[in-house]
Amino acid sequence: MSAVAVDVRGVSRVFAGGGVGAVTALDDVDLTVAAGEFVSLIGPSGCGKSTLLRLVADLDAPTSGTIEVFGRSPEQARLAHDYGIAFQQAGLLPWRTVRANVELPLALHGTGKVARRARAEEMLALVGLTDFADHFPDQLSGGMQQRVAIARALAEEPSLLLMDEPFGALDEMTRERLQNELVRICAETRAAVVFVTHSIPEAVFLSDRVVVMSPRPGRIRTVVDVGLGRAAGREDGVREDTAYFAAVTAVREALRGGALVPARGVDVP
Repeated sequence: MSAVAVDVRGVSRVFAGGGVGAVTALDDVDLTVAAGEFVSLIGPSGCGKSTLLRLVADLDAPTSGTIEVFGRSPEQARLAHDYGIAFQQAGLLPWRTVRANVELPLALHGTGKVARRARAEEMLALVGLTDFADHFPDQLSGGMQQRVAIARALAEEPSLLLMDEPFGALDEMTRERLQNELVRICAETRAAVVFVTHSIPEAVFLSDRVVVMSPRPGRIRTVVDVGLGRAAGREDGVREDTAYFAAVTAVREALRGGALVPARGVDVP
């Protein structure tokens, strides 16, 4: 498998305006995400972050440009189960147990019952929900439901995880706890991650690189390399590190459109 997880070249996405003119959501975007790398997309509302994620996930198609996922087209990558996806809403089926929700993508792709159950148990252990396997979604907190959604996204052992503000609706304490969980999970699975967020601290804590996007039409304004060591091995104490605060400042300045000044622990291209 290619050492490049995602390769976006010259991608634009223009939507018909319904009588008010066409809307350019993305304009000439280039982005490469390495295998095993954690990259966050951040920018103002409407800048095309989620649109770009949907293009990678084969939920939409670019107007121009090309996208490859592990050297394949997004459609081929989807059919090969190269990636899992998680959204802001967990999207669990309320009539299925936690275990059955995690098993769902495996069942849809013909995995046998014994293998499905074993994989679901493994994923629930990974997200710390073994004791809740027979519960139903409405018996879980919002944070627990999101952990089930992550387990489901990882069930088919994808090499890439696409996440669109999965923690956006959670309270701050739950959000930080799940960020810590995600760091641990990425360390264990070694999956690459493309993560959409509006939170600067979240982007910095989780990422190897933060991609800062401009207001619509969405372009990549700059990429901030977060100099805190590999994201997959990061610990909660990083949030108190001066390098962490320097990276937060660098991303904030980039969002404001100001000049970027490299600080300790931050490499600004």
